[in-house]
Amino acid sequence: MSKFLFLLSVLLLSSVSFYSTAESQVIPVTKQSIASSEKQRLLGLPVYIRIIKEEHKLELFVKSKNSYQHIRTYLICSYSGGLGPKKRQGDYKSPEGFYQITANSLNPNSKYYRAFNIGYPNQYDRAHGFTGNYLMIHGACVSAGCYAMTDEQIAEIYQFVEAAMKNGQQQVSINIFPFRMTTENMRRHQGSEYQDFWQQLKAGYDYFEATHQPPNISVVDGRYALTGPALPETQHMYANNIPKNNEEFIGKFSYR
Repeated sequence: MSKFLFLLSVLLLSSVSFYSTAESQVIPVTKQSIASSEKQRLLGLPVYIRIIKEEHKLELFVKSKNSYQHIRTYLICSYSGGLGPKKRQGDYKSPEGFYQITANSLNPNSKYYRAFNIGYPNQYDRAHGFTGNYLMIHGACVSAGCYAMTDEQIAEIYQFVEAAMKNGQQQVSINIFPFRMTTENMRRHQGSEYQDFWQQLKAGYDYFEATHQPPNISVVDGRYALTGPALPETQHMYANNIPKNNEEFIGKFSYR
């Protein structure tokens, strides 16, 4: 009998170990916080935030030596509505697109611990008649259209954003993408009703990947368009012949 109980306990422990391993593969473990010495060095530098919806990831970048360097990836606790842009108040969908955080966006006393408003609806959203209010990144790990983080995560993200603004950054770009906008992933979603919208987002995604600088985005005729000076190293990406000037390049790059 004792031998039977021993074998049973071994089997149960093995199954628990297997389950834990399988779970850890689904949601990889990340370090809990940035080392305090590293944080002190980085706090106050300009910040850029990128969200990859499909992967439930928020990526934090800080400007160092004239380019934005990745310093941490946070697993998003919760967002709602699946892939695609938010279109109306009450659809419980989390937005996609190009947004800006300003000092007025910050709420240190949110009922969701800490919060900042991403600025939805932006000019693009309003041009398409999209509606919605108070779309945030916040704590408390619960979402009805916002991007919810744990309190510990949002405390650190908020600290970086607030310090950057206190040190002179006027607005923090937050770019929200449905997935990593590689050629392979675009092909995987080529039948989506959002394909044209995602092509517009891809221009900004590709620009950051090539330059490590947040894209300057405007809205032209109801479409997102890349504006401002293009860096020389990006010129090969969308043309076989190198453009003679930045204006020509931007036209090719922005999917206008």
